[in-house]
Amino acid sequence: MDEKINDVFYKGSTMLGLFKTKRKTATILVVDDEPDLVSTIKARLEWNKFKVETASNGSLALEKLESFVPDLILLDGNMPVMSGFQMLEIMRQDNRFKSIPVIMLTAVCESNNIALAGSLGVTEYVTKPFEYPLLLEKITSIVDKE
Repeated sequence: MDEKINDVFYKGSTMLGLFKTKRKTATILVVDDEPDLVSTIKARLEWNKFKVETASNGSLALEKLESFVPDLILLDGNMPVMSGFQMLEIMRQDNRFKSIPVIMLTAVCESNNIALAGSLGVTEYVTKPFEYPLLLEKITSIVDKE
């Protein structure tokens, strides 16, 4: 591809949410109880060459963590069975999971919840609705640091 076309392709792709990561592969655990949102995020992350696992609540996510350790977790704050905040509290007490970066992706935007997330070591706090390219930029930045 000639350089001019290449520049346009990659600049245009950024608008579509295509980011290059330094890592060959990274696994992301998406934890959210909204099936449509999960399938959309999963499809877009896989399009960007990430491996994706999903869970519909914190309890199921903790079960999944027993079989693999993701490079990053996208975590909703408000879910049935076990909220993202409850999951984080349990996760951060386990040495195996303490250092997993977490992006809280939630509609919960009260200052006390944001402070709680910060105290539990959340790397980024993104409120719904969100812009996918911005989320992908945050994801790429975090996994490239690892």
